[in-house]
Amino acid sequence: MTYIDIIERVVTDKAEGLQSAANEIWSFAEIRYEEYKSAALLADVLEAEGFAVERRAGGIETAFVASYGEGQPVVAILGEFDALPNLSQEGDVVGYKPVVPGGNGHGCGHNLLGVGSLAAAMALKACKDELGLAGTVRFYGCPAEEGGGGKAFMAREGLFDGVDVAFTWHPWDENLAYHARMLATNQVYFTFRGVSAHAGFEPHLGRSALDAVELMNVGANFLREHIVQDGRIHYAITDTGGKAPNVVQSQAEVLYKVRAPLMAQVRDITERVKDVARGAALMNGNGGRNHLRCSLCRPHTERHVGGCASPGARQDRRSVLFEQREGVRSGDPEDFSEGRSSPH
Repeated sequence: MTYIDIIERVVTDKAEGLQSAANEIWSFAEIRYEEYKSAALLADVLEAEGFAVERRAGGIETAFVASYGEGQPVVAILGEFDALPNLSQEGDVVGYKPVVPGGNGHGCGHNLLGVGSLAAAMALKACKDELGLAGTVRFYGCPAEEGGGGKAFMAREGLFDGVDVAFTWHPWDENLAYHARMLATNQVYFTFRGVSAHAGFEPHLGRSALDAVELMNVGANFLREHIVQDGRIHYAITDTGGKAPNVVQSQAEVLYKVRAPLMAQVRDITERVKDVARGAALMNGNGGRNHLRCSLCRPHTERHVGGCASPGARQDRRSVLFEQREGVRSGDPEDFSEGRSSPH
C-alpha cells in the first residue's frame, strides 16, 4: 500500500466528521483570540486521534499544539480557524444573507483551513504508523491570523523550535502550490482625545477628536506617494466618537495597517505615519493625551509601534493579552501633541 492509498482511505473514512467540524466552526464564527469553541473542537478531535495536546500554548488562550510520535524530522501542519467581523452569513447561500446582521463570519474560509489541516495531520499520522516512518507530526492551532499576529507570538514563545518543515494551505479557487514572498506588516491603533462641546451653541469650546482622525487620514494619503513602490498604507476608522453631529467628538480612533517588502521598511513608514498623527493632533488643537496602541495590538500591549517586537514587551504579553479586554492597560500612551511619551 502506498502513501497515496493511505491518504485517500483516511480522508474518505473521516470525511463526514471533517465536514461536520467545518460546519461547526463556520457557525461559531469566532474572531481573533476569541476562538474558544473552534480551538477546543480541533484539539478534542486530535486528542481522540491519539495526539498529545498542549492547550493554551505559549500562554495564548486559543493556541494549541498537538504532537504525535517522537524524534526527527518534526513536520508541522498549521491550522487556522478565526473569523472576521461583520461577515455573518448563512451557509450554502450565494447571496448576502447574514445569520446575525453585523455579526462575525467566515469570509476567508478559515473554517475549512483548520479542518483541512486536521485531515492532513490525521493522514500523515496514518502514513507514519503504517509505513513505519520516523519522526514527529505536529498540528499547530494558530489563532488570530486575521490581523492578530497569532503565529508571530507563538514563534516568540518558542513553540516552533525544533520544527524541520511546516506546511499550511488556504482555500482558493484553484488547487496549486503557492510559492511567493509576502509583505511584512504591522497594525497600529491611533486614539485621539478632544474636548466635547455643543456644536451649535459653543463649538469654539470644542476640540474635535474626529477632526484629528480625518486630518491624519488626509496626511497619510499624501504620504503614499513618497514610500517604497511596494509599500502599502491602509486604515479604518474604528471609533467616530458617537452618532450625534451636534456634539463635538471628544474621542475618536483609527486603525492603520502598514505593509512593505522588508520589516525595516515597515518600521520606517510607521514612524512617518506617527509623525502625521502628531501633526493631526497639533492641528486639532488639543493638548490632551492622544495615544497609540502597538502592532497587532488590541488586546496585546500599548505604546510601542511595532513594539511587540521589542525585547521588553515579551514578559508582559501573556498577562496583558486578555486583561486588555477588562480595561487593564500596559505601559503609558504616547502623547502625540508633544511628540513624546507621556509621564502620566
